[in-house]
Amino acid sequence: MTASTLDRSQVVFRRTHAHKGRHISITPANSATKHLSYGRIRLEAEVPEVEFDAGAEEVGLVCLQGEATVAVNGQVFPVGRYDALYIPRDSHITVKSATSVDLVELRAPVEHRYPLRHVPYAEVKADPGLHFRAGGPASSRTLNMLLAKNVEAGRLMAGVTWSDPGNWTSWPPHEHADLAEELYVYYDMPPEAFGIQLVYTDRLEPERIEMVRDGDVVIMPKGFHPNVSIPGHPIAFLWAMAADREQVDRRFGQVNVHPDFAQTPSGLDKGR
Repeated sequence: MTASTLDRSQVVFRRTHAHKGRHISITPANSATKHLSYGRIRLEAEVPEVEFDAGAEEVGLVCLQGEATVAVNGQVFPVGRYDALYIPRDSHITVKSATSVDLVELRAPVEHRYPLRHVPYAEVKADPGLHFRAGGPASSRTLNMLLAKNVEAGRLMAGVTWSDPGNWTSWPPHEHADLAEELYVYYDMPPEAFGIQLVYTDRLEPERIEMVRDGDVVIMPKGFHPNVSIPGHPIAFLWAMAADREQVDRRFGQVNVHPDFAQTPSGLDKGR
């Protein structure tokens, strides 16, 4: 299936942050993903706690706002902004917040069980291979590798990126060939802010040109996928990937830059 044959409803999802409690918005059953599922856990006084099972899937949690405690098979971890958790398959998970929290939940099926891992954001910021600047004039951004080479896992990879105001990200245009599928979750964008997301295999006839706002998700099953923020505002997104082959294709910083920009460094070398 090519990007051009995909129905728009399979790759563009709006306002995925609108639900309270736990809500899974994207799965292989309702989207163009083969392995990757995505949802949000939003707790507050009205819904202070949720519990669920991983089943046959590994689970990644990334905190976008607020604070919570996450119990995994009885082990309890505090999470705050940009903290992450990798949770192995066959786990039981409880999330509680005394105030409020907004967590991204990522899932992918795996055959094997990998180690439970708590990733405080302070640990990521202290590692120049996980927290770094990339790009140049008009394409400057900050990358944070939250569930990446620092975590042993089967398929899941995730992090957050924010641009300088009015700048491009995912630049130069690149794609992941047959290694992984990817999605972008847009967050921390006020009502007037938006970005433009492209997804294309044909540079003359892009398959996808989307205006994206807070809470929107765009799936890139394949293709080059640069985006740009409007003047005066940064663009912020959580990126999540699922490797095609468990372990074998879970690689970092390995991208194919579009031939038109072959001389432009990808800026992702530090993440390898």
